Amino acid sequence: MVDQNRTAAVDLFIIGGGVNGCGIARDATGRGFSVTLAEMNDLASGTSSNSTKLFHGGLRYLEYFEFGLVAKALKEREVLLNIMPHISWPMRFVIPLSKDMRFDSSTPTSRLLAGIFPWMKGRRPFWLIRLGLFLYDHLGGRKILKGTSALDLTTSREGTVLFPRFHKAYEYSDCWIDDARLVVLNARDAQMRGAQVLTHTKVLSARFDDGLWQIETETSAGERHTHFARMIVNAAGPWVGDITASVIGRNAKLGVRLVRGSHIVTSKLYDHDKAYFFQGSDGRIIFAIPYETDFTLIGTTEAEHAAPNDAPQCSDEEAQYLLDFANQYFKKPLSKEDIHWTYSGVRPLFNDGSGTASAATRDYVLNIDDGAAGPLLNIYGGKITTYRQLAEDALDKIQTVFNRKTPSWTHKAALPGGDFRVNETATLVTDLTKKYSFLSATWATRLVRLYGTDAFNILGTATTLDDLGVDFGATLSEAEVTWMMRHEFARTAEDVVWRRSKLGLQLTPDQITALDNWMANAQKDLFK
Repeated sequence: MVDQNRTAAVDLFIIGGGVNGCGIARDATGRGFSVTLAEMNDLASGTSSNSTKLFHGGLRYLEYFEFGLVAKALKEREVLLNIMPHISWPMRFVIPLSKDMRFDSSTPTSRLLAGIFPWMKGRRPFWLIRLGLFLYDHLGGRKILKGTSALDLTTSREGTVLFPRFHKAYEYSDCWIDDARLVVLNARDAQMRGAQVLTHTKVLSARFDDGLWQIETETSAGERHTHFARMIVNAAGPWVGDITASVIGRNAKLGVRLVRGSHIVTSKLYDHDKAYFFQGSDGRIIFAIPYETDFTLIGTTEAEHAAPNDAPQCSDEEAQYLLDFANQYFKKPLSKEDIHWTYSGVRPLFNDGSGTASAATRDYVLNIDDGAAGPLLNIYGGKITTYRQLAEDALDKIQTVFNRKTPSWTHKAALPGGDFRVNETATLVTDLTKKYSFLSATWATRLVRLYGTDAFNILGTATTLDDLGVDFGATLSEAEVTWMMRHEFARTAEDVVWRRSKLGLQLTPDQITALDNWMANAQKDLFK
């Protein structure tokens, strides 16, 4: 029996189908490791689909002297742009300047300046913002993205929607990222390279015996299975401590701090493609970002969250906070009637003992235990921008356990559909509309922004709209849904319209119900 178990055993069993788990699965399979990944819900169903949708260095982290973290994240931005130009692209951010803007009093920078310039009374001076932007431009070896520039809000279109008291602004670069698709494409690539990806599969227990981990799982349908692995990677995000203690049965040496970030999606507030970086009188910042063509995304809040099993929701107070914050800048007042959707995610930050949620580090800690009780790697903290680097660092530790050494590779290998250059998106859209004349430019752009070159594979030999099958509304076709089910692990309408796309903002409740019913029936044929 032991010999059979060893034959069936994989090198790595990864718990958690968020960005870190799927990123490690992809990197490991590309280096020749055998991998099984289990996620208790859908991929990216937690933290990894509820971010502010940015690859960014973290401009405000400079005030906490997190220079190493910021430099690492800034360097990653352009690496990520090059390997996923369909789901990530450059975005300019406008920082309106005001003498009323203040520091978060918990930052080292605010305490330092308060000691030197007490007359400033906590204000964030313009020169300091410009110094921070200078560092932001140069810490990461920027090549693709544009540097900082000054902006006259009295004459520019960016100033027309703002109160006239804002005369000047700085403008800098970061990147947009479709966070949930990032996770799905990493999982898809891992599966294409040989990994077994199990969604809706909960890990019940794991024990180490005779050199192997024996892991018991249960599917959402109630089916139980036993898996064998040489090492476990605990990438459960907010649940990392619970998995260590209750599933694996070990004392967690480190911990996470759960911080809830809530966002609101409003009607479209302006007609250009730039985002705004707003500074508050309370020392915090929020973003206002163009979202899904017809909307604006505003966020985020930061609040302590009690427990991972408490479903995060944007409270009325948080929504009002974001509205009030934005109303300090936008001339046209926003109210709750302008909100189309809210979402909230829990960030599992490494618990470094910081006094406030804003001050807690966004860096990650990889804690490995390779003793006689069985090799185990726990992932604490991290941010979406550094997920790929986190995976590389994790593989360095994993390879030490296995006494292997293989080179890194993910920094130059495109995710599925991303095999084109950053500046070739418009050309790809044009090529798609030429081949499929029934597509509108908006529809083609949506497909390219989700699937890249795989858009051609989804549409296949279609020559008319009818060839795409059932029309579910908002340009969502049977052909596209079938692709998501076959290649992207989608099982329900929620998976399709709120994670693999955001078409839930366009579809009616009845249309979503019809899609859910169709998918339930289609699974019988697609997954016999």
